Amino acid sequence: MASVATQNPVDVPSSERVEPGSFPLAIAKFPENASSASTDPEKVATQWVDSFNKAISSPDLAKLSTLFLPESYWRDQLCLSWDFHTLKGPENIISAFKSSNGCRIKSLALDKSSSLRSSTASVIDADGKVHTVQAFVTIESNVGRGAGIVRLVKDQNAWKVFTLFTFLKELKGFEESVGKKRPNGVEHGEHTSRLNWLDLRKAEENFEGGKEPTVLILGAGQAGLSVAARLKMLGVKSLIVDREDRIGDNWRTRYHQLVLHDPVWFDHLPYLPFPESWPIFTPKDKLGDWFESYVKLLDLNAWTRTKITKSSWDDVSGKWTITLDRVVDGETKTRILHPKHVIQATGHSGEANFPSHIKGIGTFKGDRLVHSSKFTGAIPSEGKNKKAVIVGCCNSGHDIAQDFYEHGYSVTMVQRSSTFVVTAETNLNWLLSLYGPDSPPLEDADMIFMSMPNPVVKRMNIDGTKAQNKRDEKILQGLEKAGFKLDKGPDESGLWIKYLQRGGGYYIDVGCSQLIADGKIKIKQGHEITEVLPNGIKFDDDEILEADEVVFATGYLNMRTQCRQIFGDEIANRVKDVWGFDEEGEVRTMWRKSGHPGFWFMGGNLALCRWYSRQLALQIKGLEEGLCKYEDF
Repeated sequence: MASVATQNPVDVPSSERVEPGSFPLAIAKFPENASSASTDPEKVATQWVDSFNKAISSPDLAKLSTLFLPESYWRDQLCLSWDFHTLKGPENIISAFKSSNGCRIKSLALDKSSSLRSSTASVIDADGKVHTVQAFVTIESNVGRGAGIVRLVKDQNAWKVFTLFTFLKELKGFEESVGKKRPNGVEHGEHTSRLNWLDLRKAEENFEGGKEPTVLILGAGQAGLSVAARLKMLGVKSLIVDREDRIGDNWRTRYHQLVLHDPVWFDHLPYLPFPESWPIFTPKDKLGDWFESYVKLLDLNAWTRTKITKSSWDDVSGKWTITLDRVVDGETKTRILHPKHVIQATGHSGEANFPSHIKGIGTFKGDRLVHSSKFTGAIPSEGKNKKAVIVGCCNSGHDIAQDFYEHGYSVTMVQRSSTFVVTAETNLNWLLSLYGPDSPPLEDADMIFMSMPNPVVKRMNIDGTKAQNKRDEKILQGLEKAGFKLDKGPDESGLWIKYLQRGGGYYIDVGCSQLIADGKIKIKQGHEITEVLPNGIKFDDDEILEADEVVFATGYLNMRTQCRQIFGDEIANRVKDVWGFDEEGEVRTMWRKSGHPGFWFMGGNLALCRWYSRQLALQIKGLEEGLCKYEDF
């Protein structure tokens, strides 16, 4: 997320756009099959669904294995179990069924609710040889209703699964209070109480009368707000606490030029999409105001200027004891709460990863030495030949370097490893396949986006990254000539997989790359800082860079590390590593069982928060209604 160039990159020629649902993929192991022109996709999908329903109702699970290719993937979120899984191949699928004593899914049905969801035939490989039938499905499980997408490939004379995606949407008897189930907002007739809506909201928000939240959410960014909204609609009482003065200050207080890199169509929050007049790329202060409005419009309970000062967990009662210090009207008030769940949704609201251990860092005598989270904007040099050094080469580092350059500074960026770079125009072209002014409805786009298992996405993105690099070839060559070290993501799979594994290490170029290629911003590459001097920085090759200003764009603490700082060693030692992939290719720990009862991690960009907030809220609701136990996960 960073500032963007002034040109409108939505004007991408239609011939260069990727169509919704089409994915470049080289699949060497798949058999070539007949042309899709001779295929009746609805008939193929119907026959497979019928076979699937018969197989899961039969004690002979071997029949299920005949419906999947040897190299196939079943990605599931809460339909097969109360966790996330990607099962590869028939053997692993059968093994999962046996370990769970059968299938929680009762039946599938074709979803024919719109023309987009009708069964279709297409190709999924780069050479156009692998034909597939794609179908949207609805799901009935033992606890709720779900949906999904299946992609079938013809193997000799039978259509079998390449990918199957299933996810839980709602719990039976505990549906969200939206649409036809929305609240009245008033009780008509004789009134026994003179409390109006505002009175009731204040009492609810402050948890008056000894009432307590079931869920305490730490952090009021997109992660905390989205999961609070989902819990609200499920009737689970939650409280968001944040240390900032106002909701949205975690964005407002960041550097002056910050604008989201992702377009508006990718960034909607649950229940309240951005207005049609919203800018394509959202400025930070506008996003902060939207977050503040989101809390008010959805009646979310949120306390600002509030910190956790003490916490403990009781395994016997299954509850937390949390001590909060809240500043109200200039006075600090202490409140002790006993929630059953705590969600750490700190994200970029977390502690800055500031290298205070570097020798001499307290001796700097220049104008400013700060972490990027404290950088509010460059001050005009006014012809004084001032020098700035930015340590870090991701989005924030580039934006800040460009800001300094535009204010007359001599600028050097310190790049310690390598960076994945893609231009904003090319990145937007990739997103426009699903998220754009002419793209599918948001719910359909999200389903398609999530339906490919991460191991497959990684393979697909290798070809996609090659195409992106070809399109950006000129600027990438210019960067390399300037001494800027590039990478292509994990195993050359590009930006998205690098984001899921590392949460950083990339730059979506909005103009700074050209400044580097032209030599207007210099690069110091591959050397570590050994000492901060009163007037600059010394490196392990003994070079000294003079500096009037130093900004460390070195990111934020790992969420597990911050868990240790907030909740202590006892809690942190029980939770598992966060982000990266588990052995099945699902993101570790985030939005799912953490390893500690009643403790959850919630994070990601706005799109991930929009999707996974529902999955996390359903897990908590299932626990609270006795539909599952933590041991079932």
